[in-house]
Amino acid sequence: MEVEGKTLKITLVKSPIGAKPKHKKTVMSMGLRKLNKSVELPDNAATRGQIHQIQHLIKVEEV
Repeated sequence: MEVEGKTLKITLVKSPIGAKPKHKKTVMSMGLRKLNKSVELPDNAATRGQIHQIQHLIKVEEV
């Protein structure tokens, strides 16, 4: 499923303060620490699974 060199830009747009503990840990593991900050992660199955879990807290763009 992974395409060589393809990345996703993920931006935290909603605070995880009231979220479930598992969702908070997912946000932290993706490297998102502050609101409106972005990270670029590879487009693979693991990243897609994390995105699906916290889709209500983030915005995703293809780079």
